[in-house]
Amino acid sequence: MGLEARATLRRPFAIGRRGFVVLAIVLCAVAALVVLDAPFRALLPQRGGFAIVRAFFAAMFHPAIGYETAVPAGTPPLFAEALAAARRTVVFAAAAMSLAIVAGLVLGFFASTAWWRDPAVGGAGARRRGRRALAGTVWAATRVLIVGMRSVHELLWAVIFLAAFGLNTASAVLAIAIPYAGTLAKVFSEMIDEAPRDSAIAMQAAGAGAAQAFCFGLLPRALPDMCAYSFYRFECAVRSSAVLGFFGFPTLGYSISAAFENLHYSEVWTYLDVLAVLVVAIEIWSGSLRRRFVA
Repeated sequence: MGLEARATLRRPFAIGRRGFVVLAIVLCAVAALVVLDAPFRALLPQRGGFAIVRAFFAAMFHPAIGYETAVPAGTPPLFAEALAAARRTVVFAAAAMSLAIVAGLVLGFFASTAWWRDPAVGGAGARRRGRRALAGTVWAATRVLIVGMRSVHELLWAVIFLAAFGLNTASAVLAIAIPYAGTLAKVFSEMIDEAPRDSAIAMQAAGAGAAQAFCFGLLPRALPDMCAYSFYRFECAVRSSAVLGFFGFPTLGYSISAAFENLHYSEVWTYLDVLAVLVVAIEIWSGSLRRRFVA
């Protein structure tokens, strides 16, 4: 049988496997639209909506420099208030990520199969058998905990903490830290499992213990990817921190919400521009750190 004939037999669909996947996705999307009965005409603005949309986007080209209405004496200038809100946004995100990274590292270690099952870092003798006996229970319990943490969105966590503890900074920090810790733990565990094993195997062959092989032979191979992903999640945490402002926390989202409710669209765009500059600045900063320490 020729090469072309064998290739034809291996390909079950005329459009290829990738084409079949794309077609299946398109069909699922069409089926979802039919089941949900979501007409696109509902996206058109209602009566008077076009005027609001036009006024909002017209203000994009002339953001406010000062407040659009009179403010009490002693109120900081608009730009100073925007910078203060941006600083609080970053502080909330940094505090949340500090907790999330620590928890993600610990949970990612227990959710990884490398320590529990991999012979390259699993030790030998009775200790290996003991770890394997505990592996199933610890691994499954940690995975269930991770799923529970990241399956609830930070906005829902914020609602829960607001109802339980009221409006305070700890609620905002925990609302971001819990789901982010679950996401970091999942990704960290997968990065550890997918890291090359050659260094750990060589260290154990030279007489190193299981903990030494894991900490100095395996973990450093996964650390660059873990750092790069942590930087990305910090950018996401800044955006999440801003969104929490719509619940009353003093971040950029609170300033945006207050200005929008008062129909001060130019002020809204001032805060949005500050948020955009903040995200770009964090991206440039994290990119330079990745190139210096990770690459």
